[in-house]
Amino acid sequence: MNALAVPSPALTVFADLLERRTGQRISAGRSWRIEAALRPFLRELDIPNLGVLAERIAARDEALSTRVTEALLNNETSFFRDFNMFELFSQGALSSLAESCAVTRRLRFWSAGCSTGQEAYTLAMMLRDQGARWEGWAFDILATDVSASVIARGRAGRYSQFEIQRGLPVRTMLKWFEQQGEDWVLDPDVRRSVRFATHNLLSPAPGRFDVILCRNVLMYFQAEARAQLFDHLADALDPGGILVMGAGETVIGQTARFKPHPEWRGFYAGVNATDRKPMPSVIDGANHPRA
Repeated sequence: MNALAVPSPALTVFADLLERRTGQRISAGRSWRIEAALRPFLRELDIPNLGVLAERIAARDEALSTRVTEALLNNETSFFRDFNMFELFSQGALSSLAESCAVTRRLRFWSAGCSTGQEAYTLAMMLRDQGARWEGWAFDILATDVSASVIARGRAGRYSQFEIQRGLPVRTMLKWFEQQGEDWVLDPDVRRSVRFATHNLLSPAPGRFDVILCRNVLMYFQAEARAQLFDHLADALDPGGILVMGAGETVIGQTARFKPHPEWRGFYAGVNATDRKPMPSVIDGANHPRA
């Protein structure tokens, strides 16, 4: 058997493992993702083919199952991904939120499904670049992902030349990053302004927030899991808060818990946002840095 051929039973094992642990599903038509993602395991562990790897997963090799799950996740991200969204958010939606939070002078952000952290750090750099606008304000930026390995990378704030060039303006790069060998390392103060934690989106949300960014994530979930995820997001969004999704994503026809925001196109507001359940808070890295 070709080492990269994925027999149908093996495909089922890998797809079921991913769905069981994360809620995400890989269809049979996208088996090329499995081949590309798991190729390194065949070499590293001297496993002859993906069928044998599937047998080890089916035998409940927990450590290997965790590594395979993380390898199968799509961790695509970049700095200032969808730049127009950040512009609209900064110049419009964020100003509106600032008015509603003028008494507390605090804004809480959640980057859900953050991958290696570029989205959360984009937000942190954007707020700092606005300087005097946020004098006296406190920001809590939480970035979460189901993958412990990408959370570790995000917390380190160290990126390759390729990663640093994707969407990051040169002026911003030079202002907030320092080159160390072949990598670029984010300014320590910016790193400390974002707290990272592992979190499965099918679990209750890790707190309550004024802004939730869950972009280009829901497309990987089946309808039932997606509905559950929307419920968790809705429970976590404070009244007057904003949900930000990917450009190709929408709440329309997906959930009754959100509606298009009346002012900001592409953003979403909660429905019946005052009907809340108590929410847990994330203990990992619990700090509330100022801008």
